[in-house]
Amino acid sequence: MNNHITIRKAGDRGHARFDWLDSRHTFSFGHYYDPAHMGFGPLRVINEDWIAPAKGFETHGHRDMEIITYVLDGAVAHKDSLGNGSVIRPGEVQMMSAGRGIRHSEFNDMSDQTTHMLQIWIEPSTKGGEPGYQQEALSADQTPGHWRLLVDPDGTDGALRMKQDARLFAARLSEGEAIEITPAAGRRHWLQIAKGAGGLDEHDLVSGDGVAMSLTTPITLRAGHQGVEALLFDLPA
Repeated sequence: MNNHITIRKAGDRGHARFDWLDSRHTFSFGHYYDPAHMGFGPLRVINEDWIAPAKGFETHGHRDMEIITYVLDGAVAHKDSLGNGSVIRPGEVQMMSAGRGIRHSEFNDMSDQTTHMLQIWIEPSTKGGEPGYQQEALSADQTPGHWRLLVDPDGTDGALRMKQDARLFAARLSEGEAIEITPAAGRRHWLQIAKGAGGLDEHDLVSGDGVAMSLTTPITLRAGHQGVEALLFDLPA
């Protein structure tokens, strides 16, 4: 059996624009509805947001969702009903388990710069329970050509914990570097190009592109001349 790959091009995503927010939706979200793109297994939302200086999302509620914030440029100020207050910058990852209910706000913490971030929602394996908040700085000495584990169910090697049998990895590759994605029984993968451009075997990918993958043999991501920053989701089939 061959690898099965479906590319979700950046320009085909849903689009929402307000005076302070420019957002691209990989999957159906808000007023954007596409029955062909409702999610990928428990991966329900990948929104790429550009937030105007000193603007953001007023306090609002969530429940029964694992919410990950990954900042690409700028900074996001977070406050929630658990009493947490923090700023998330590039090189850090935030994980919020909504559980039976949590309220929070997110604002661009920069007064003179647009903040660029990815907001990711993953459905938990069980509903309810205590809400929670975690934040972690990524290691500056990440080994080139390797996937860095950011989130998993067990907190492996300092990863943030998620209430789902899923794993999120990140990699930053310079021009000419390559990294493999290997298949595993009972799993499927989603690759999201966060920055830069590259090639996935014979497929050319640019920032904002996503790839749904059911793999039987390893597949290689290679960085283009800009380099590439990518997120890899390992999900139950």
